[in-house]
Amino acid sequence: MTAPAKPPHQDSRFVRAARGERVDRVPVWFMRQAGRSLPEYRAVRGSGTILRAIADPDLATEITLQPVRRYGVDAAILYSDIMTPVHAVGFGVDIAPGVGPVVEHPFERAEDLERLRPLDPEADTPYVLATVRNLVAELPCPLIAFAGAPFTVASYLLEGRPTRTWVRTKALMHTDELLWHELMGRLTDLAIASLRSQVQAGAAALQLFDSWAGALSPQDYERFVLPHSRRVLEEVADLGVPRIHFGVSTGELLGLMADAGAGMVGVDWRTPLDVARTRVPAGTALQGNLDPALPAAGWEATEPAALDVLRRGGGRGHVFNLGHGVLPETDPSVLERLVELVHSWDPEGGDR
Repeated sequence: MTAPAKPPHQDSRFVRAARGERVDRVPVWFMRQAGRSLPEYRAVRGSGTILRAIADPDLATEITLQPVRRYGVDAAILYSDIMTPVHAVGFGVDIAPGVGPVVEHPFERAEDLERLRPLDPEADTPYVLATVRNLVAELPCPLIAFAGAPFTVASYLLEGRPTRTWVRTKALMHTDELLWHELMGRLTDLAIASLRSQVQAGAAALQLFDSWAGALSPQDYERFVLPHSRRVLEEVADLGVPRIHFGVSTGELLGLMADAGAGMVGVDWRTPLDVARTRVPAGTALQGNLDPALPAAGWEATEPAALDVLRRGGGRGHVFNLGHGVLPETDPSVLERLVELVHSWDPEGGDR
């Protein structure tokens, strides 16, 4: 397959804002906008691992569409998981409900590299491509493709499950740097293949999730991670769609993440957007960054904080989002009001 001559929805508010262009209102979407906070999701999701739902194109299509219908957001993000490619090549990953990615036999030695064969999207993840094509035919807004960044995926493979210390991950980085870079190279190849296939199937933008990069110092990020994230973003640049780079607790890494090649950097709630702008190159668009706990706390907590985000975002080159994903206990009606608030904001002068 070859990429479309002009990917769909390139004139949309979301895409134009992601490119740093002026728009008449701030676009908004939410990470994890599809999922457990929606009663319609719970009604169709069924039992079993999320990987089962992802492998059902009709179900994954419906789940992706649900928040677009309910909220009127300016972009949809594919219902999938950052571990889908490594699962598809047979590494031995599952997504445990209430836990996250778990690996029966974590990565330990050079021989484990052979468990990370190249991804053939048409053969290994045809269900993902079918879902993307379904969505492109039905969505009134852009679809965002995504992949897990090599560091974050590596951390799950090494730790075997979610962690707050990353001891095994950092141990490999600092005791066997050659093997570390070989592992990161394999995961970089998987991310590139996955992202290219999603965009070639019709996605209008892409996001590289480096969720746990904030566990690293700037020095370690630059030495052990940046070259690989840069290669992912560089090798999808020819597709001609906006590239977004996001991580949590990455306030000290924002400049490096922008240097990796993304035109837009996601900012979590710990760094005000006006401060974030001083840490990235001029012209870099920003995405974020309302604390996801606030919509879960209700509208009284959400409204003033959202207005502050909009003011600090400055209108141009800003896509409104949360600083991480929607929490399961969030009342959907709060997000409905939040979308209305963002859409009523005048980038030139505040509230309309």
